Amino acid sequence: MTSTSTPPGLARFNTLEEHAAFTALHEACASTAWAKRLLAARPYATPEALYAASDAAMAELAAEDLAEAMAGHPPIGRPKPGDPTSAREQRGMAGASDVLKAEMLELNLAYQEKFGHVFLICATGRTGEQMRDAVRERIGNTPEREREIVRTELGKINRIRLARLVEED
Repeated sequence: MTSTSTPPGLARFNTLEEHAAFTALHEACASTAWAKRLLAARPYATPEALYAASDAAMAELAAEDLAEAMAGHPPIGRPKPGDPTSAREQRGMAGASDVLKAEMLELNLAYQEKFGHVFLICATGRTGEQMRDAVRERIGNTPEREREIVRTELGKINRIRLARLVEED
């Protein structure tokens, strides 16, 4: 069943004062350019319109904007202390063995040394082993290929975070 009315969370987002809306967007994605693009396109009639705008903005981010977005993400296995979003998204590492956590730390460091930024993956719903396998696989990528994978992963993360924003009552 589809409703023609705007969901309450999206209606609230559409009517937020500009600074508050920017802050909410910046919490979803640390890219200022991305947040400004989404802010400029308000109001959104549907969550899908917001997600499409997010995808379009992500696709157009310049390298420095992508770097800014990535800088807002902690390494896998080390969520930001006191950050419930980070902890929730990385839940798959919470119960990981010490051996797996140590392996992820080594892989994260090797990845960061090669690419110059944290390993970024949409961790929601993934196990620690799946994340470890992904970093093992992706560390062999070229920087160009990895940048596009990161862009895709950021897009997935942004959609999840925007959904949480617009579904709140």
